[in-house]
Amino acid sequence: MQIEVKNSQPNDIDTIFDFYDMAVAHQKKVFNKHWQGFSSALVETEIEENRQYKILVDGKVACVFAVTFTDQLIWGDRDHDSLYIHRIVTHPDFRGYAFVKEIIKWAKKYAIEHTIKYIRMDTWADNEKLLEYYTSCGFTYVGVVTLQQSDGLPKHYEGISLSLFEIVM
Repeated sequence: MQIEVKNSQPNDIDTIFDFYDMAVAHQKKVFNKHWQGFSSALVETEIEENRQYKILVDGKVACVFAVTFTDQLIWGDRDHDSLYIHRIVTHPDFRGYAFVKEIIKWAKKYAIEHTIKYIRMDTWADNEKLLEYYTSCGFTYVGVVTLQQSDGLPKHYEGISLSLFEIVM
């Protein structure tokens, strides 16, 4: 089995949105909150800026995720020198492959190559299952933040509390 992390391309947009739809359906089954959609402009920009990724297993898209390098509204004064991982979605056929650990391996290599000090993530503060999973993957839990402002963020960020996670390089 060959696992590769590659930049997503413009012809991956439909696949990415199919993955987001699968994620929302799954979120509705297992949790009381879910994503509320993303703009195609956001994803197109991420692709253009090489910040949208896919994980291929034997050439088939198995997981997608995006990264940013700033996240001021969520991380506030701590927003510096960081790689932020967002919107990890695994295709149902590939659940159990531990792609978060693959993403961490990729992110650590990226951070070393670009002298980035932190790898960071966030999720809903009350999602105990994900809190445990992210810490089991090597992230340190660094606290909760309640967003005062969410302009420019996807709709599901309005007025929510988030748990914050990081790996210090």
